[in-house]
Amino acid sequence: MTAHVARDIALIVNPSAGGGRAARALPAVEARLLALGVSLEVDATRDMGHARELAARAARAGRTVVTLSGDGLIGCVAGVLRDIPGAVLGVLPGGRGNDFARVAGIPLDAEAACDVIAGGTPRAIDLGLAGDHPYIGIASLGFDSDANRIANEAPSQLGQLVYLYGALRALAGWKPAEFSLEVDGERVSFSGWGIAMANSKAYGGGMFVAPDAELDDGALDVVRLERTSKARFLRSVLPKVFKGEHIHEPSVHVLRGAEVRVDADRPFTVYADGDPVGELPMTFRALPGALQVLLPA
Repeated sequence: MTAHVARDIALIVNPSAGGGRAARALPAVEARLLALGVSLEVDATRDMGHARELAARAARAGRTVVTLSGDGLIGCVAGVLRDIPGAVLGVLPGGRGNDFARVAGIPLDAEAACDVIAGGTPRAIDLGLAGDHPYIGIASLGFDSDANRIANEAPSQLGQLVYLYGALRALAGWKPAEFSLEVDGERVSFSGWGIAMANSKAYGGGMFVAPDAELDDGALDVVRLERTSKARFLRSVLPKVFKGEHIHEPSVHVLRGAEVRVDADRPFTVYADGDPVGELPMTFRALPGALQVLLPA
């Protein structure tokens, strides 16, 4: 077995994550970490600002910061840790989507993922920057703005299906928009559904919107969905996204770049790691090697 590298951790828990999934997993997580010889202090977050304070204080004290939460809290904490020399992040899945864990090869069962905290290897990964907001996964807008808003308001009992629910509900009222996009100086204008700036492959509980994105390539995969009928979107695009096969559809195009600027002909809220982070126009950037994360050895 790999030697333990995370002996002293600060475990930051969002008790409401995943409709209470994180809170329910906490007793088994604590027991498993202690059995693995890990020293830990547990703090429950009140909000994102509180999480940033907890993470910064723990990292400056030389402790490994571990989140038990969904991707939104992971991205929030990651944004703080990137500015603290020597900081390391550990991830225990406790949300509804858990897409960062899925892509990074971390077990989706929080108790099983404790072995990565105790015996994983710190590796440098990139972050994305949406305006001034760091994110670890995917930032998106357009149709996704409506779908994310609906998903965030949906009943927690839907679990992982909440994102599909949001997309299907948003479909009824959707009308195409005009987007302007600039990727490392290359300009594109199009009418369609929206754009995703992907640091990672997946969002929405296993939707592989950017199947070729890598966490350590120093770039964002920019996926745009141009105008197509609602029937084709529902029949051909949406079902294929769960295996990343939608990128072969004629309406889907992918660019890759370090800096992306996006605007549209009507207002859209930008969502990153499932949370709203601002309005258009917005500039997105890749932050190469910005964060050390404990990953499976």
